[in-house]
Amino acid sequence: MSEYAPLKFHVPQPTGRPGDTPDFTDMDIPKAGSVRRPDVDTAAADMKDLASTMVRVLNRDGEAVGPWADGLEDDVLLKGLKNMIRVRTYDERMMTLQRQGKTSFYVKCTGEEAIAVGFQGALSKGDMNFPTYRQQGLLLSTDYPLLDMICQVLSNSRDPLKGRQLPIMYSSKEHGFFTISGNLGTQFVQAVGWAMASAIKGDNKIATAWIGDGSTAENDFHAALVNASVYKPPVVLNVVNNQWAISSFRGMAGGDHATFAERALGYDIPALRVDGNDFLAVRAAANWAVERARMGLGPTFIEWVTYRVAPHSTSDDPSQYRPKEESAAWPLGDPLLRLKNHLIGKGLWSEERQTQTESEYNDEIRAATKEAESYGVMGSGSSPKDMFDDVYKEMPPHLIEQRQKLGV
Repeated sequence: MSEYAPLKFHVPQPTGRPGDTPDFTDMDIPKAGSVRRPDVDTAAADMKDLASTMVRVLNRDGEAVGPWADGLEDDVLLKGLKNMIRVRTYDERMMTLQRQGKTSFYVKCTGEEAIAVGFQGALSKGDMNFPTYRQQGLLLSTDYPLLDMICQVLSNSRDPLKGRQLPIMYSSKEHGFFTISGNLGTQFVQAVGWAMASAIKGDNKIATAWIGDGSTAENDFHAALVNASVYKPPVVLNVVNNQWAISSFRGMAGGDHATFAERALGYDIPALRVDGNDFLAVRAAANWAVERARMGLGPTFIEWVTYRVAPHSTSDDPSQYRPKEESAAWPLGDPLLRLKNHLIGKGLWSEERQTQTESEYNDEIRAATKEAESYGVMGSGSSPKDMFDDVYKEMPPHLIEQRQKLGV
């Protein structure tokens, strides 16, 4: 007989499944304003504590407190709220189009709007985002044509990518939005390489990488951290921890016993962990990290703590794997509501302005959708010839033959 008990291994379990009561009691949420703000040139070894706590600015009364609240101007906050309203309105309209059968697929970012909108405001023209499919706020915070976004969602004759990407995988070099890759994780390595190229050219443009908590388990994530640690390029590495990777909760990617931000410490990369539903905290942390990169101080890693309120995509039903009331129980609240209350408290906003703004964006997006639909919807409006173009420099004989048979 062996003196040892039978071996076993650990399978992480979420705090709740369908039918359970949501439970976030084990979540450590520091008091707003209590986390220190280091100098921008602080070494990773001297700010390890910031990877295990959470930068927060807005307190329960909607007031901005603490060292991270400094330097955030009113016009920045007003613009941020308007852009978040625009993103949420866009999401709702695109979801309706999918339910009407006018597009095949859509991904909402409900509850995560503050992260993309807040971060984009810290960037300059020429900087490059390497996003996932839930950062539409990066584009909707710029002057990227709304009509082009909707035409791509509809896969019609004006789709700028000619139906060669999933509807929500946008691409615009001019607006700092690198083509989204469906092979999640690759964008982390690409961003590091792009940032290195910018430095080699003597440019002043930086890169930002985006990844979800689930994709941190991919090899590309660690490859990016190795190269960022060694070569110290001007890049900000973002992990959006929205608690769920489709039906797998964050623990399946190793996010239960250590924070995702703490992973950067093993690579000697400065790391922050931030309340992603607090627009003021997002913008302040983004400003800090972007300034580090711009000054040539190397990479910064940020974990944004948030919650995926909506389904993973239009193909998903979250009621099959998490408590139905879990999103409502999320302790960090709604980012739009928190910023709205803060601005109302400062006398810069009102319920009437909120309603008016929502109506204006609804009208804008409805009008753009109507025009986009005039160019066709899913299954109409596009041409079969598009699948033959821009693939080979010289089209091979078998494709020429196929195109001729199609008569295009």
